[in-house]
Amino acid sequence: ERYQTVYARSEGAVAAPTAGLHFTERLLNRIREKGVNVLFLTLDVGWGTFQPVREEQIEEHRMHRERYAVPAAVAGALDGARRQKKRVVCVGTTAVRSLEAAVMEDGSIKRGEGQTDLFIYPGYRFKAVDTLVTNFHLPRSTLLMLVAAFAGNDCIFQAYREAVEQGYRFFSYGDAMMII
Repeated sequence: ERYQTVYARSEGAVAAPTAGLHFTERLLNRIREKGVNVLFLTLDVGWGTFQPVREEQIEEHRMHRERYAVPAAVAGALDGARRQKKRVVCVGTTAVRSLEAAVMEDGSIKRGEGQTDLFIYPGYRFKAVDTLVTNFHLPRSTLLMLVAAFAGNDCIFQAYREAVEQGYRFFSYGDAMMII
């Protein structure tokens, strides 16, 4: 129970969405007071998310399938934000994977449940997400590759060098970064 986010609602994942551990009800309320629409979706994170990439060619790595759910109201709000050219901020790589898996050819977000084995690594072109709040991730992890794809290798490696130099905390209860 202590290793859950304030917005955890259902069982199914093998781990908490750790970027969300930084949020409290008070902080979420302050964000809402600023006019931000706070939305929730689900990705049942499997153990494969944490499996290190061992292949020399990252394209050969295969993710395990994970269930996600994007409620109709969330998809509608995100589609509206896109039409109004508003920023879509995701808290955590799992939220990014869910939305990127749910985005359709026309750019709209598919409502409902699905499964994804989407592996996002440098070269991926993001379609649903503009900004990411995330933790500092392990080397050779799919999560580190996702953030490198999002911000670019140079930016991420610079951020990680600074994190090490400044003594930031890594992993689940570590420090977070916001990538715009």
